[in-house]
Amino acid sequence: MQPFRRLTAPAAPLLRDNIDTDAIIPSREIKSVSKQGLGIGLFAGWRYRSAVGREPNPEFVLNQARFAGARILLAGDNFGCGSSREQAVWALADQGFQAIIAPSFAPIFHDNCINNGVLALCLPRATVAALADALVTARGEPRLTIDLERQELHAPDGAVIPFHIDADLRLRLLEGLDAIDLSLRRLTGLNAFYERDRRERPWVYL
Repeated sequence: MQPFRRLTAPAAPLLRDNIDTDAIIPSREIKSVSKQGLGIGLFAGWRYRSAVGREPNPEFVLNQARFAGARILLAGDNFGCGSSREQAVWALADQGFQAIIAPSFAPIFHDNCINNGVLALCLPRATVAALADALVTARGEPRLTIDLERQELHAPDGAVIPFHIDADLRLRLLEGLDAIDLSLRRLTGLNAFYERDRRERPWVYL
């Protein structure tokens, strides 16, 4: 995975609660096991006028010129609920999203984000709403800056919003580590434990 340290990028507001994984990418859009090519199906039920075509719905936020190319998504409560469908995160990443900001996430979706190098950042609902308003009214491109090293978010008006993320998850994102990478980093300690345990409890290893 690519390390996530500091991101300054356009952001788009989609402040709907309980956006489930089938809304993020409908099952009909999943036609392979690849992580690539799923972006075109992202939010397909809202993004296109019909289920069978690709004519954009001009009212959907990601089809609006102001928010084209967004790499940060602002969402409502319980984002990513409904299922363990990892393709939901793959579709977001394939579309270019590197961070999602919401008041809360479905736990499995949150874990899938971290496992794929996408920052899932929890902020209070009022803060997310204020950021969305700032993006809509900002002069020029609606940008946010997320500094994971300092654990700070910089709003369009210059406000600095501190945030907290679990230390282990932060380390994994900063250094681009998946769960296996993290285990391999601890291999020396694990081997030392097994050697000591083998001496102390040899009957376990018969």
